[in-house]
Amino acid sequence: MDVLTIREERCKECGLCIAHCPNEALSFSDRLNSAGHRPVQVDDAKCIKCGICYTMCPDGVYVISREDEAGGKK
Repeated sequence: MDVLTIREERCKECGLCIAHCPNEALSFSDRLNSAGHRPVQVDDAKCIKCGICYTMCPDGVYVISREDEAGGKK
């Protein structure tokens, strides 16, 4: 299973990932990061781990990693 991690401090609130998410799984958070931007948050129930957010993001906000069967990240 893939695990999506969001590096909130890198998010500049551009919205490219939100605009291109096919399942509308992404939205802006209500809190601010250290740069004063509202970072993206993911609704895990809607996210299909397609990787479009990873591809669209110009700032490297997203990390997609594999989780082994025991529940640990690879």
